[in-house]
Amino acid sequence: MPLEEGKDPAVTSRQNQAKNLPFRVLQLFGLFLALCLAFSVVSIYTIRHFGIYNVVTTVNSSIVPCEEELNGLERWVKPPSNLLHNMSDKELFWRASLVPRIKMYPFKRVPKIAFMFLTKGPMPLAPLWERFFKGYEGLYSIYIHSLPSFEGKFRSTSVFHGRQIPSQVAEWGKMSMCDAERRLLANALLDISNEWFILLSESCIPLYNFNFIYHYIKKSKYSFVGAFDDPGPFGRGRYNLNMAPEVIITQWRKGSQWFEINRKLAINLVADSTYYPKFEQFCKPACYVDEHYFPTMLTIQAADLLANRSITWVDWSRGGAHPATFGGADISDGFFRRIFKGRNCTYNNRPSSVCYLFARKFAPSALEPLLNLAPKVLGF
Repeated sequence: MPLEEGKDPAVTSRQNQAKNLPFRVLQLFGLFLALCLAFSVVSIYTIRHFGIYNVVTTVNSSIVPCEEELNGLERWVKPPSNLLHNMSDKELFWRASLVPRIKMYPFKRVPKIAFMFLTKGPMPLAPLWERFFKGYEGLYSIYIHSLPSFEGKFRSTSVFHGRQIPSQVAEWGKMSMCDAERRLLANALLDISNEWFILLSESCIPLYNFNFIYHYIKKSKYSFVGAFDDPGPFGRGRYNLNMAPEVIITQWRKGSQWFEINRKLAINLVADSTYYPKFEQFCKPACYVDEHYFPTMLTIQAADLLANRSITWVDWSRGGAHPATFGGADISDGFFRRIFKGRNCTYNNRPSSVCYLFARKFAPSALEPLLNLAPKVLGF
């Protein structure tokens, strides 16, 4: 537009800006009020529907990982507080196989025994085990591998509460059984204080008190794995020539499924990728892989570390594919005398009459008699 005659353009521009300034301030102020109102509405809605404590917890939880990263060594030393992780077996085995190169621990490490229970579901003898563990907190860890569908309803004060690990179906005599055992070992290895690993079932009982068993295992030079050369049809007769060259027939071993091993051997079993494929492919019923995989592999890798015997007593005298099961009517002083007496084995290369620390198989009906006899016979 043409300028009015006699008016300065600069003056006119300043006057227009002065007139528009209050309007712009009002616009900005209105936008600010709208944002505040929107934030208030969202906050009120969130608190009403989710609760103020949940909102606070959500905000705080986003900061926790940063704090854990700053804790340094503690994040490696402290065992997992929740065993129900979402790692696959492949991820779990990789994580569990990590080994420090420096042997001296830069913290006070109290070695523990990992008691690993391979079960179908319920733990009917749990009251006996709870009495066994009482007073020895800090010297043991517990892990339970059950059927995936089983939900353990242990009371919050039980030593078994929250000790189930992520599991899969394990079938007797098949590779899935060894998978379950490796899964137990891998989860137990995540606690760096676990030094010894014992595989048990829900039908097992301890034959001595905790203190005796702890020191027996601690002072042993060897791990207790049954591994022997059976030339018959149930030993070498199960060998498949396709196992070679990784496993030749003179290395083929048989042994009990129930073992006790140290941390070094546990890592070997979890980290194995050499022998596993061979056993998975060529040891199928009537080759029962849980009787051959671990004994054969450990004999090849570390024969000098094995005691070549199991510390879990079973009774095969009744014949059949499974050992005898004992109920309430079987439990007596005489029954345990038969287990304890007349036994001969070696312990640290010396003769010993203490050959078994655990026994199986005991039915739920055996619980009450066992609880009654335990103080006098079992020492707890």
